[in-house]
Amino acid sequence: MTKHDDRAFRLLTGTVAAAVLVIVIGIAVTLVHESWLSIRQFGLAFWTTRTWDPVAGQFGALPFIWGTLYSSLLALLLSTPVAIGIAIFLAELSPRVLRQPLVFLTELLAAIPSIVYGLWGVFVLVPVVRRLEVATPEWLRHVPLFSGPPLGVGMLAAGLVLAVMVTPFSAAVAREILKAVPISQREAAYALGATRWEAIRLALYYGRTGIIGAVMLGLGRALGETMAVTMVIGNNPQVSASLFAPQYTMAAVIANELAEAALDLHNHALVEIGLVLFIVTIVVNALSRLLLWRVSDKVVSAPLAAAPAAAAA
Repeated sequence: MTKHDDRAFRLLTGTVAAAVLVIVIGIAVTLVHESWLSIRQFGLAFWTTRTWDPVAGQFGALPFIWGTLYSSLLALLLSTPVAIGIAIFLAELSPRVLRQPLVFLTELLAAIPSIVYGLWGVFVLVPVVRRLEVATPEWLRHVPLFSGPPLGVGMLAAGLVLAVMVTPFSAAVAREILKAVPISQREAAYALGATRWEAIRLALYYGRTGIIGAVMLGLGRALGETMAVTMVIGNNPQVSASLFAPQYTMAAVIANELAEAALDLHNHALVEIGLVLFIVTIVVNALSRLLLWRVSDKVVSAPLAAAPAAAAA
């Protein structure tokens, strides 16, 4: 390859890389432009107002922000222990004959379309949740977390569907992190008399930052999920701490109302919700990437002398 060809190749790859940045900036500019009417009329009050009334021209995004964060964090709380357990089993404990089939099945869960998860949620999960809500003791219903009618559709159903959807993503990344931990760390723990569980704890210690990054990747997936959540969350714009109450998310309200938005202000308000969701998703994914880069450096440079203390912790 000549020097001229090398420069041309660098220019071509640099152009392709720059195109990604241009696309992201272009999306952000478009969202700001298409939501400018709402930004100008409501300002910051748009994000703290609970009223969403297209007929009266009153728009507040607080119920949707609340529903998005509530459902995503609930899914994260439910899925994280399961995902880490799957990652530990596949990376440390699984027999060789089962490892690849289980890895394939885990990745297959991530490939299932969200509409399929939504249908499963409607026909299988919602009736189960409804029976659980009906069986809730009366004294427990006075607690705000478990108040509300036993409809089946609501925050609990949405959180469970999201947990199932994000678990494969977190488990796959966490498994790769555990595999990246040098075998010498485990061997050092065994040489010092550590049990298998203590050796696994050592691997978790060295991969802790990357595992956090894997969990944040799952959070980013949950924040932007649309169809499955729309089908089971109830789509009621309210701010409630109850797991049984029907609520709403940012992605769901855009999917439900954008095609029917007759007023310009209504349309701009929906696009402004999309703008905030876009920013939150970028921030979450950027933080997860930074954490994964950090763990790569730590795993390589971590001193062997730290093994005894980590194993005994």
